[in-house]
Amino acid sequence: MATFAVTYTYSDATSAGRDTVRPAHVEFLKAQFENGRLLKSGPFGPDEAPGALLIIAGESKDDVESLMNRDPFHEAGLIEERTVRQWNIFFGADAVQPAQPAQPAAQPAGRN
Repeated sequence: MATFAVTYTYSDATSAGRDTVRPAHVEFLKAQFENGRLLKSGPFGPDEAPGALLIIAGESKDDVESLMNRDPFHEAGLIEERTVRQWNIFFGADAVQPAQPAQPAAQPAGRN
């Protein structure tokens, strides 16, 4: 499975609606975490524009979009903008291809 970065951008106008739908949204995310699709997620910090980042495992971008269409926040029209981008992890425990350590520069002949 590939890894995808999903971002949500919220409008201040949907704050009350998000509060109402949040329990169903959290249950949806919890189910995705328990079945291994949701790897990490959380809202952006208080000094950032309202939104969230979700890291999702999926077969394809279409697969992830289809899954995220079932999020109660999406179904209720509470997400102003959503992006889904494949993310090729290079560093970290989930790296697709571990980064290779830098090789030391070769010493010129006769210098030891």
